[in-house]
Amino acid sequence: MLGNKGMTVSFAGIAFPEPVLAYAIEPKTRGDEDKISTAMQRLLEEDPSASYSRDPQTHELLLSGQGQLHIEVTVAKLKRRFGVAVNLKPPRIPYRETITAETEAHGRHKKQTGGHGQFGDCKIRVEPLPRGSGFTFEDDIFGGAIPRQFVPAVEKGIQEARMRGFLAGYPMVDFKATVFDGSFHPVDSNELSFKMAGSLAFKDAMARARPTILEPVMDVEVYSPSDFAGDLMGDLNSRRGRIAGMDARDTTTIIRAQVPMAEMLTYEQHLTSATGGRGSYHMEYSHYDEVPHAQQAKIITAAQAAAGREAAG
Repeated sequence: MLGNKGMTVSFAGIAFPEPVLAYAIEPKTRGDEDKISTAMQRLLEEDPSASYSRDPQTHELLLSGQGQLHIEVTVAKLKRRFGVAVNLKPPRIPYRETITAETEAHGRHKKQTGGHGQFGDCKIRVEPLPRGSGFTFEDDIFGGAIPRQFVPAVEKGIQEARMRGFLAGYPMVDFKATVFDGSFHPVDSNELSFKMAGSLAFKDAMARARPTILEPVMDVEVYSPSDFAGDLMGDLNSRRGRIAGMDARDTTTIIRAQVPMAEMLTYEQHLTSATGGRGSYHMEYSHYDEVPHAQQAKIITAAQAAAGREAAG
């Protein structure tokens, strides 16, 4: 750059567009996960408009980009330059589970195997919390019904059980569990026994707490020539979307909506086809909401089938 000596010039930083589409990637060759991470770091230095991460809930490796072609080009670079071949597949939806009713439950673990046995007994109360609250545990034991040193074991049993879910194997969130009573044996009680009792109490509670499945809902903005706005709004409605508003800028219409993530996995291909490649969209996570019962049955069936395949494999 040319300029007077001592002249200070600053330029605004480059604002790279946020990724709009994500695919799960898995190496075709076992043991190549480390290679993928190293290669992706190199590629992201060259192309900051892509991103690569591991979903903390589904544990899938996710490659995100500006569209399907962008992701396919990145995958081709992985193979050509770094010798890493991967499969692309739609990402798993990070569903969650929660409860909709308050109830009390009882968990009792008793086992006698000669010598010292195992004994743990607890009563818990579970109640729903507002969306986004996560999980809360409270100790409400009085009079030494359960010795203090065993209460954390009850919580651990509930924690491990809730992460395995109840309906479809997804983490249970947005509820509070309170241990308020129980009993113990001076010889046979130990941490493992009360951890098992906590797990059993959780399962007993779920039978009456009316569990349900939650899904991530996305804030979506669609940019399209105005001629296509009506058809695109109809399509978003068919994807269980809720139209939040619409703005017109010259010949372009911006549609704002909230749409479940599960309904947006194939949206890019549809938008390209419907608008002749003249439409674009942006989406980001908004909140979790309850899945309609018709869809819940499908999710549970799919989860059971997947668990069966894993067990067989």
